[in-house]
Amino acid sequence: MIEFRKPLLSAVCVLLASPWVLAADPQVHWPSGWQVEEVVPDGESPAKPAVVSRQRAIKNDENGTTLMVMELTATPIEPGHKVNLQGVLLEMRKSIQKEFAHGGYQSVCSKMHPTTLSGLDALETTCVITENGRHVLSQTLVGAVDIEKAYVFSYAGQAQAYEASKEEVTSVRDSLKL
Repeated sequence: MIEFRKPLLSAVCVLLASPWVLAADPQVHWPSGWQVEEVVPDGESPAKPAVVSRQRAIKNDENGTTLMVMELTATPIEPGHKVNLQGVLLEMRKSIQKEFAHGGYQSVCSKMHPTTLSGLDALETTCVITENGRHVLSQTLVGAVDIEKAYVFSYAGQAQAYEASKEEVTSVRDSLKL
């Protein structure tokens, strides 16, 4: 079986480390059985309060192979700054495609479409990643902005795990308190 942990985590990290990603201190109820961690940005000590809030949950199989990753990033918006949410998600989507292309994968992403995230108007796009024509991974990005913060909720996983985890993802999305 091909090891997807590195490209899967790399794609999520590259996307969510983007300077355009904005948000802070949301409440998330992760599914039981998932490994939950708060992500500390590079160069920051855990004792130093982070401006950017990043929380991640990872679902592994019995051998420790990563099947799914969900992550919520929140960063405060400077007063008076207007976030171009569609532009942010387009850049993130482009980053996904470039990251996977460097690893020898092909990707096709859906058009941006309106949705909601914790009651906020949001935009969503999903990328399907293939290798030699075989669907191996899927990743969805959902972005929303309020007056003080912008949020990106991302979830990605191996093709079968992505489909099998839809109820868990929906549960997390429905439980978000932004």
